[in-house]
Amino acid sequence: MGAAVIYCRVSTEKAEQESSLRRQLAELVQLAEKRQLNVIEHITETASGYEVDREGMLAVLDLLQEGKADTLLIQDDTRLGRGNAKIALLHQLRKLKVTVLSIRDQGELSLSEADEMVLEIVAIVEEYQRKLQNSKIKRGMKAAVRNGYQPEHNLKRTGEGGRHKKEAPIEEIIRLRKLELTFHDIAATLRGLGYDISKATVHRRYQDYVRERQE
Repeated sequence: MGAAVIYCRVSTEKAEQESSLRRQLAELVQLAEKRQLNVIEHITETASGYEVDREGMLAVLDLLQEGKADTLLIQDDTRLGRGNAKIALLHQLRKLKVTVLSIRDQGELSLSEADEMVLEIVAIVEEYQRKLQNSKIKRGMKAAVRNGYQPEHNLKRTGEGGRHKKEAPIEEIIRLRKLELTFHDIAATLRGLGYDISKATVHRRYQDYVRERQE
């Protein structure tokens, strides 16, 4: 039996909306039983569908991201959200490979052609952003090696392979800077080595080092 989360939403606190929440929940419980799903939690909230940072929806995403459920039950796609908020949430759910069932469709959620087209565009843009970021990392690494940087000799890795580090050694930032790499390329190089660091952070830490040297 699959695990599911029920999500119900209304936009106002009017009395008729309260009854709508109860109706949504009752119908979704029936749909879960029909589909033989184990509902681990049902979440209801009163919030605008145009907002993304809704407490209830964030709780839903937490459960799905943690793998505690793989199915989401809603009345229809508008309960997820409206406008850009809905598209953003649908995109996130697809990335998580979550099955979305709705009362309206009495099964898997069906979207309009317009929504499907927008989601496809968003996915394409995200993929090219990922490729662009990877290209920046490779560029930084090539520039560092071209200038004589040998990461296998200069950087002592600790812990499991592939784990992102929260800190980057100032010694490596200084070394790469002396090789005349830009802060952008230094950040890209260190990210390629597993350090989760931005150009701004590299620049700030280098400036801190310079100030300390001047004092």
